[in-house]
Amino acid sequence: MPDKQTVLLPAENDPTISFRLWFKVGSQNDPVGKEGLANLTSMMLAEGATESRSYDEIVEALYPLAASYHANTHVEQSIFYGRVHSDKLDKYYDLYLDALLNPAFVKEDLDRLKSRVLNYLKNTLRYSSDEELGKAALYNFVYNGTPYGHIPEGTVSSIESITVEDVRDFYEKYYTKDNVVIGIGGGFNQSLVLKLQNDLGQLPDGKSNVIATPSPDEITGKELILVEKDANATAISIGFPIDILRGSREWYALALANSWFGEHRNSSSHLYQVIREARGLNYGDYSYIERYPNGGSRSKPPQNVSLRQQMFEIWIRPVPNENGHFALRAAIRELEQLVENGLTEEQFQLTQEFFSKYVLHYAPTTMARLGYALDDEFYGISGSHLENLRTIIPELTREEVNQAIRQHLQYKNMKIAMVVPDAEQLKDALINEEQSPIEYSTPKDESVYEEDEKIQSYPLDISADDVTITKVEEMFE
Repeated sequence: MPDKQTVLLPAENDPTISFRLWFKVGSQNDPVGKEGLANLTSMMLAEGATESRSYDEIVEALYPLAASYHANTHVEQSIFYGRVHSDKLDKYYDLYLDALLNPAFVKEDLDRLKSRVLNYLKNTLRYSSDEELGKAALYNFVYNGTPYGHIPEGTVSSIESITVEDVRDFYEKYYTKDNVVIGIGGGFNQSLVLKLQNDLGQLPDGKSNVIATPSPDEITGKELILVEKDANATAISIGFPIDILRGSREWYALALANSWFGEHRNSSSHLYQVIREARGLNYGDYSYIERYPNGGSRSKPPQNVSLRQQMFEIWIRPVPNENGHFALRAAIRELEQLVENGLTEEQFQLTQEFFSKYVLHYAPTTMARLGYALDDEFYGISGSHLENLRTIIPELTREEVNQAIRQHLQYKNMKIAMVVPDAEQLKDALINEEQSPIEYSTPKDESVYEEDEKIQSYPLDISADDVTITKVEEMFE
């Protein structure tokens, strides 16, 4: 295989070796009616039998190596990855490559994995995490009608329809030598690189997977989907597409602004201060300029979930139902103030000092840095995104940051997903611009009460025709 399809990240003192094989295929390639097939195919590679070993035998063989391999499929990428101590490399390598090159695609394995995905769609997503439910509803809503328009796990009916033959056909079509980028990191030597390149040459010929960048429908005004369920709190997700990708200086300026507004899991960010710190409405409030799946289980940005079309997103973790209307108003009002006013000099300087140091924590391991290196390939970044973060952020000016805000953020046209117990009642309140006063169980600073007077009547300008109500049982069906 040509060297241009290989990304190397040597770390001489690292006693382990990390593998990341990036196949240029994801949920955007799912056939209509077979949504979730890309994800199930990668799961079958990582958690299924090979022609020479059952899955139980593979697990037994991996155990004494203190190693494992996994697969992760997102919208545009499927990653087959693993890590092993260099002392155990030979045995591990045989198992790792065998899983990729000689999958058996046994029906019992497929049934087991389909059951897990169906349980996620029917139970976990619908009933165990309203945060993830709201975000998934928003993604499907924003990208409806495009190849991005379904979550990688697919739908209940599509998963139920997938057969072993579907998985085998998908594998043979997309897991080809022309569709893979090799990533190796840690204490490897050149002979391993050559061996891996040679072994992956056994993959069938194919063509590079090219699919048009999605073009989501233009959003006019505020469009809502209210997911109705018996929930004791209201989850809110807000988003709209943005036309900017990492790599440009402007992206890093927008990243700094986003860090001030809603840095993930950071209590000093503005949204967090307004909604949680000052008012105690929930656990956290964040914003994003890149896709951030499984945000509830991570504190730093993920790797290998790259997209050619991103959206700006606000994630309001569940608030008491009686305060859902107020929290929605508060979040959009704060976004309006950011767009209209930009960052003050004090806000800019504080955030620049914080963010330029915070990004040093983004990739603490060889595996994570290797993931970023593959993403550099995805975005065509000459050099390194991690290095850009460290060098460009300290150089930015406030004007650059505020210009990026004005260029890419707005507060008038967006889609909103809310998980609520009484959707009709909330719809009426929203379209009639009913006031949404808030009461506290403990005294607040007078400035909070004064601000609340403005928030509770902040106009959202939502039309009845732009509100869709969906029962939770119908989601992902």
